[in-house]
Amino acid sequence: MSVMSLNDIKAEYPLHWHVWNNNVDELKRTLKNEQIDKEKIDPRGRTPLMLAVKLSHIQCVKCLLAAKCNATYEFEGWSIVQEAVCSGDEEILTAILEVRDLQRHVQRVTHVPKLLQYLLDAPDFYIEMKWEFTSWVPLMTRYCPSDTYKVYKRGANVRIDTTLLGFDSNQWQRGNRSYIFKGSKDTATMIEIDHETSEVMIEEMNNEIGDIIGIPPPIGAVRARLNAPVITNNIEMARISFERNKSGIWGWRSEKSEHISGYNCKVYGASNVEFVTKTRMDHLSEEQIRIKQARTPLHSFLGIADDEYVPNTEIVRTPTPQMIENNEHQVEEEDSASNSSGSAASRHDITPEEYFSEIDLGGRDIGRPKKVTTKVQRFKANLWLSEDYPIRLQEQVLPILDLMSAMASPHVSKLKDFITMQLPSGFPVKVEIPLFHVLNACITFGNVFALTTPVDNVTTINEDDRITCIVDDRCFDIPSHYTNRDADTRRQLPLEEDDMLQYAIEKSLVETSGGACGIAEGSETERVDIWEALRGQAVGADSNVLTEEDEQMQRVLQESLCGARVTSSPTSDDDDGGFRFMDPDLAMALRLSRQDQQQYELDRKREEEMLEQVLKLSLQEH
Repeated sequence: MSVMSLNDIKAEYPLHWHVWNNNVDELKRTLKNEQIDKEKIDPRGRTPLMLAVKLSHIQCVKCLLAAKCNATYEFEGWSIVQEAVCSGDEEILTAILEVRDLQRHVQRVTHVPKLLQYLLDAPDFYIEMKWEFTSWVPLMTRYCPSDTYKVYKRGANVRIDTTLLGFDSNQWQRGNRSYIFKGSKDTATMIEIDHETSEVMIEEMNNEIGDIIGIPPPIGAVRARLNAPVITNNIEMARISFERNKSGIWGWRSEKSEHISGYNCKVYGASNVEFVTKTRMDHLSEEQIRIKQARTPLHSFLGIADDEYVPNTEIVRTPTPQMIENNEHQVEEEDSASNSSGSAASRHDITPEEYFSEIDLGGRDIGRPKKVTTKVQRFKANLWLSEDYPIRLQEQVLPILDLMSAMASPHVSKLKDFITMQLPSGFPVKVEIPLFHVLNACITFGNVFALTTPVDNVTTINEDDRITCIVDDRCFDIPSHYTNRDADTRRQLPLEEDDMLQYAIEKSLVETSGGACGIAEGSETERVDIWEALRGQAVGADSNVLTEEDEQMQRVLQESLCGARVTSSPTSDDDDGGFRFMDPDLAMALRLSRQDQQQYELDRKREEEMLEQVLKLSLQEH
């Protein structure tokens, strides 16, 4: 491939060229041309906005954002927001976050009416989706919750009931919410009903957005991001293959089938399911990297510790026993640009002719040198497919999953990505997939058309050749005695990167680190919270923003370790063991776990006393 000349670059990539040279006046002039492609991708996969962020040209960034360039663009798994974090520039990150959040809101409120209109012609139905979370980490599974989404669909109206709302600083957060979507040709109404507080929030969604003012992110959240690694998690879908599971032994083996929710299902195993975690620390100092990557016993136990950053090296870590048992594998590799000093690389290290030509740069790049750690965990996924299921995946279920994703359910997005692959024929009645580092999900579709268990306002129709149902309009009514709450449109943004929530959660854990769940570190007065132990972070160090997936793992780990703690003296029957304000079911599980641990300690103490007595008798005989 020949090298492009400067004149060819100016003609082919005019916006990129002005960004490269940080020529703001020419950039503004060119953007006035309505025919210009503001989202054109250069040979390195970058739009003009991503290039401006990578080069840390703040005025170009603001100019492109004012021209409504896409701030949600991603390339090779890295978003513009993440590139802004890696730039280490507070002003750039603030500007990108403000516009990105605004664009996400606009995409959401314009996309929902289209989804509901798409559902209009699909047959009405009722179905339940049961989510069960499990883990290979000891004690964790018993504290993982389950939830059942109840989905009602009639025409362009959809109602989704859920009880698992999220996570707070102590436990999985429970509630009783209904999300009702009412659609028409160009508009939709989203109604959130809180059945515990008897409050209702109503939000209108349509294609005519009008003028919406962006809200700058809190400065504390921005700075917390800049002091935390950038982490992405994804499942490598392209490598997954499906194979029919076998039953029986040796020569009598046959293809496996099971009855799930009353339907005969073929059982498939998915191989090469790789959960990939990438961590970038371009913007962190070597001291920050060293602190964040310090090993602890808990790091090694979980198999999620990072090795110390060493430029241009590849590290393959021996799998832990837990990984071997769960068929998991981890690989870590480091990637850096040609400038290995750790300082921001100048764009002049690469000429424009080199950058804009489709030639191999030999690992070099513009901007700061990359410091990337990649970890791969291999899982087994299973799939139960039925040829006779009365619900259609494409026309009925997938639009519902899109709506649930709009409700800020990132785990639903992972399910959608998985079942939209090229699956074997049939409806996925049951699916087992990995969600996070140590957390799996089992999703089962059931009670279709209310066939198994009767449901209020759903009437099952069993005809000779098919089964359907009628969903009453009353399912989508607001209870008359409920009170309205003003809609905060920005509050409805997806929560996978809700900085303030993540920041507040970690701060609360730091403040309570001296409590019963603290882990001794050095002296008795030095105690760290669960996440500090996982990070190997010193007490009192700056808080970091957690990714939602790591935040969720933290919630469960904390409860698991709290449940396993041993008190110094037996508790009375009236003692609540510190679980007074928890969900009753969770509190009971924690009490039982503590009692089991105490019994184990008592048995071990008796064995030691018996051994000591035997030794004394032995000495007396001699």
